[in-house]
Amino acid sequence: MIEDTGFSRTEISGLYAVGTGLSALMVFLVGRLADKYGARMMLLFAATGLGLACFGMAFAVGPIAFFFAFAALRALGQGSMPVNGTLLVAQWFVNYRGRAMAIMGIGGALSNAAFPTISQQLINMFSWRETYMILGVFVWVLILPLAIFVVRNRPEDIGAYPDGADEIPESERRAAEAGTPPGTANALKTLFFWVVAMSIGVPSMVGTAYVFHQISILTDFGLSASLAAGLFVPFALTATGASFLGGYLVDKFNPIRVYTANAGLFVIAAIVLVFVSNPVLGFIYAGLMGLFQGIQMIIMNTTWAYFYGRHGLGKVQGAGSMTNIAYSAIGPLPLAALHGFFGDFRPAILILASLMIVSAIAVNLVRNRAPETDNDTSASDIEEGSNDHAE
Repeated sequence: MIEDTGFSRTEISGLYAVGTGLSALMVFLVGRLADKYGARMMLLFAATGLGLACFGMAFAVGPIAFFFAFAALRALGQGSMPVNGTLLVAQWFVNYRGRAMAIMGIGGALSNAAFPTISQQLINMFSWRETYMILGVFVWVLILPLAIFVVRNRPEDIGAYPDGADEIPESERRAAEAGTPPGTANALKTLFFWVVAMSIGVPSMVGTAYVFHQISILTDFGLSASLAAGLFVPFALTATGASFLGGYLVDKFNPIRVYTANAGLFVIAAIVLVFVSNPVLGFIYAGLMGLFQGIQMIIMNTTWAYFYGRHGLGKVQGAGSMTNIAYSAIGPLPLAALHGFFGDFRPAILILASLMIVSAIAVNLVRNRAPETDNDTSASDIEEGSNDHAE
């Protein structure tokens, strides 16, 4: 894209950052609309729009067009699609939510393994613009039929209960008996929510920066572009296995504790990255980052349902995702700027990695402010589910 458009690396990163920042606001809106119209309807909207956004990117010329194309891709792709998928799984599972999220994550992991190589081959055969059109058609073919004929918003919609159980899960029953109010009502006004949201957003910022510039980083360190792209395969495979570990850990422990340990793993991976000089170290780095990413994906997907329950989850999940996307928008730009300042990626990598330590400290400082919702839903949520079941 740099070669085709004539934009500099910093200009591309800046357009990506501003476009992604704008998309974060849309994701917040999508979360609220999912509470009103259901995640299934919003999934149909997001998939249709994502395909169109791919075509928009294919025909983008000039900075304004690239800005809107980046915004649409981020808002509808890495924003709205995961939000809706996460909401659907959170509604259908309670006691096994972490492990269900891990199974859902297989799709993302397989995509990470396959699409960098597939896209590179398509670019070699056609061009990056034609490749975007092919990917847009793929989104429609894969997602739209499933959203129409398979997906349903809640188990109550088909006369069932979460986890495939024969009755309401015990945690929900206790919440109903205690008359627990909806935990999401004032969530966005609390220090706990925003500190946790900003803290678990840091990996999105730093990780996106690394991935965005990965080919350039590793070729500067002496690896070939093909090998650098190929490292997404061990990364994705490791992430797949790690997501099941992450699912088990968040089902067993508080997500904040899991996040703290995972932040330390990221710092180790970043240290390995600065020493990469051969394929072996490249594969070790990819494996460590895959391990981190697999666990982190589960943390992001389960944290809000863990603390706030199922009732009104779209608002909270949307706000959390908005923060994640905003952080990921920022990431590539400072890495590019620091690379320009130092003339080397290594100090830039370490500076950004140090933010993980700060985030782990911050999230632990507010841990005692977590809402007391007994790990799931509200009384009104139970009543709605019971009425749906009776109908």
